Amino acid sequence: MKTSKIISFFLILVFFSLSCKNTTETENTEAVDTPASVDTEKQGQAFLRDDEATPNVLNIAIGSKDHTTLVAAVQAAELENVLVNTGPLMVFAPTNEAFAALPEGTVENLLKPENKAQLAFILKHHVTPGNYTKEFLKKFKTLGQASNLNVTVEVVGDDVFVGGAKILASVPAGNGIVHVVDKVILPPN
Repeated sequence: MKTSKIISFFLILVFFSLSCKNTTETENTEAVDTPASVDTEKQGQAFLRDDEATPNVLNIAIGSKDHTTLVAAVQAAELENVLVNTGPLMVFAPTNEAFAALPEGTVENLLKPENKAQLAFILKHHVTPGNYTKEFLKKFKTLGQASNLNVTVEVVGDDVFVGGAKILASVPAGNGIVHVVDKVILPPN
């Protein structure tokens, strides 16, 4: 009788072990089967969708009705994947009004495929490695941009100007910060 109890106990343990193993495998499979969806038209990190993570700098721009021109420019220059890197990145994001203030035809000309390199250079002039608040930027005189050029930082009262563009608002991102600015920061040439 003692032997049959031991065998029964052993069989019950084996049964539960196998049941737990199947449950674990099912749970792991579900986790693997439900990743962020991917846009099949384009490839790279920029095209992964994740509704739970903190938005990155590109997601913030895409979600803003005031930055549709900037988003169109980023897409034309094919810089989407750059703006979703781990960073940290500071993006000085000109509003649609800032782009509209450029001389007539400038934006349309830059969006042409043959001007992709020039457009990418101008957009990189709006990106700085780092994650500094507007208040912290007051400590700087210049910033090195991803364009390999520097821009000046000026403080007038509580206002901060980067490359002549006034910071209007700041939005923290998962990979840095977006500073909304009132002008397009054009390189010297």
